[in-house]
Amino acid sequence: MTTNLTKQTDFDAIIIGGGACGLMCAVQAGFLGKRTLILEKNDKVGAKILISGGGRCNYTNLYASAGQFISENEHFCKSTLSQWTVEDTISFFETYGIEGKEKTLGQLFPVSDNAKDVVNVFTGLCADMDQEIWCGADVKSIEKVENGFTVLLERNGRTESLFAPKVVIASGGLPIPKMGATDFGLRAARNFGLEIADTAPALVPLTITGKDQPWYEQLSGNSIFCRVWNDRISFEENILFTHWGLSGPAILQISSYWRPGEYIYIDLLPNQNIAVLIQQEREANGKKMLLAYLANLYTRKFAEALSDKLPVDKNLASLSKADIENISELIHGFKVKPAGDKGYDKAEVMRGGVSTDELSSKTLEVKKVPGLYYGGECVDVTGWLGGYNFQWAWASGFVIAQGI
Repeated sequence: MTTNLTKQTDFDAIIIGGGACGLMCAVQAGFLGKRTLILEKNDKVGAKILISGGGRCNYTNLYASAGQFISENEHFCKSTLSQWTVEDTISFFETYGIEGKEKTLGQLFPVSDNAKDVVNVFTGLCADMDQEIWCGADVKSIEKVENGFTVLLERNGRTESLFAPKVVIASGGLPIPKMGATDFGLRAARNFGLEIADTAPALVPLTITGKDQPWYEQLSGNSIFCRVWNDRISFEENILFTHWGLSGPAILQISSYWRPGEYIYIDLLPNQNIAVLIQQEREANGKKMLLAYLANLYTRKFAEALSDKLPVDKNLASLSKADIENISELIHGFKVKPAGDKGYDKAEVMRGGVSTDELSSKTLEVKKVPGLYYGGECVDVTGWLGGYNFQWAWASGFVIAQGI
């Protein structure tokens, strides 16, 4: 391969990563009269936008606030989220033809249910404002030099070296490597001597192995509305049994707060009291078998699966006080000790990342490397499932654009 000498560019900043944060940064910089160059490793921008929400893109959440984000510094994201609010996101997309529709728990999707519409807003605006996008650009290194940075990349079979006064790293996290995810942002941070908060898959299914696995495997495909909790937090949404463990929205949510070796607890009948329900039913129909009663509350398959844990062969009238206590304990406090998680291949996002101690909360500029900015998923700010991580990406892209 041939290597060009470092090329002096007329860009105000080079943005590494053409995902949600990088695209918003380029567009917002364009509104301010600044020129940027997006370097995207994939053959097109917005790969994770395009697959999010099953291709429908849950692009924000009406209830997004700092409370739905995980970080070693829980206050860090407040400044960024206040500078670009949910209302700003909604207004921005409406301006460019995307009306939102609310689904469960404040999740906002385009009326079209088409994530391509979201990406097209950004690519169209970038074209209109002469913000350049190079796809197939694999950045190898960033070096701080006088008055700026040199960025070394491979593109079209050639190695190129570019100069820009400022660099934005919005290269995402580790999840879904097949979509082009790499550890570039973290490696670059280490090269600059930045601290990294421990990283792990988040919003990820949990696995069950050993003697308990067959019990979960037989229930594969069953979905139940539950409350899932640990000593940190609780969520009320559906769980999904799979042949390897547990998934579904409530499990993905709790996974971000779960650590290996810990238990999680599941209330299989939230907002109701199984002991009270059984008492009411036994007064009306004491001859009804417990199995038949549970099959009215759940699927027949799930009720039958409880047969090795509960006295399902008894009728309601013959249930003892101890029986009812055991039923209540299991239904309202089902105890699970996951073996692990499904890893970055199945994770929605990465927990951890570049330590917020290294960044200005107001500008997202690296304190010890002026002119270098970090935004989006590679920062130690991780949102809940349901559009929160997109809100962080849009907001961080906006904030960075003000400073570059």
